[in-house]
Amino acid sequence: MTAPASLSSLLPNDVLGRLERVRLQPVRRLTNPSRGEHLAGKGGSSTEFADYRDYAPGDDVRFVDWNIFSRLNKPYMKLYRHEEELHVCLIVDASASMRYGSGETKLLRAARMAAAFGVCALTSVEKVSAHACYAAGSDPVRLPPCTGRKSLPRLLKFLEAIEPGGDYPIEEAVNDVLKRHRGRGIAVIASDFLTFGDVSGLFGRLQAAGLEPWAVQVLAPEEIDPDLTGDLRLVDCENGAGLDVTRAGDLLSYYQDHRLALEDELAVQCRQRGGRFLPVSTQEPLKDLLFGTLRRRGWLR
Repeated sequence: MTAPASLSSLLPNDVLGRLERVRLQPVRRLTNPSRGEHLAGKGGSSTEFADYRDYAPGDDVRFVDWNIFSRLNKPYMKLYRHEEELHVCLIVDASASMRYGSGETKLLRAARMAAAFGVCALTSVEKVSAHACYAAGSDPVRLPPCTGRKSLPRLLKFLEAIEPGGDYPIEEAVNDVLKRHRGRGIAVIASDFLTFGDVSGLFGRLQAAGLEPWAVQVLAPEEIDPDLTGDLRLVDCENGAGLDVTRAGDLLSYYQDHRLALEDELAVQCRQRGGRFLPVSTQEPLKDLLFGTLRRRGWLR
């Protein structure tokens, strides 16, 4: 008996099946007034009871609690938690630095993470849009907002087709995405965040747009713990700039200080904007990451 064909090269079928039973767990309730599965902090029409209030002329009599009326001879309205739609905006850094990594590239891991969040959202009847950011000066490639399980093949095909190349600083990429985005919810950014620009204002702009920032910093093992010795010439893969380094091993402590400082800054900026941050290695097993780390940290439930 042959195994069923995989729906996507990004996620195995067994992972897809488990993701369909998982839900995103936002920190806040940034939702839109249309059908979805996230509870908002106001009244509405769903099946989960919330409270009572006095009847007022013009109220829909279908929501009168007739049991209470029969006892007290006074009408009370049943209130329900309002189920609203979450817009999940997936932003994938596709600049040239994302092609780095032995075994699995950073871009492949970023696309897999975006696919996982997208699957959770689509099977929860949420709205999902996706953006691949390549080169500065050109608009991000965009998958328009879609919803429902029927949109899964479109999303997965879009993410599978992303190829690395370009020099798009992540802070500029997010700005360009926000020019076209509409809707409140979550912005998932999968990037290495290795930029010469200032990322401090990036998450504030997302918050101002009604999006809760979820930042996933994807790095290769060689970037987390590089093994360099001797005299080297380092070349920036995006702009071609070179730097000659003597006794590279002596500089590794400075590199680690800078890398960890960036990680701390990203975490603080996300937390201050009501979001989440997670550093990810391309070497970490995907299932452990999705169903272990993300669930323990409250990203998924």
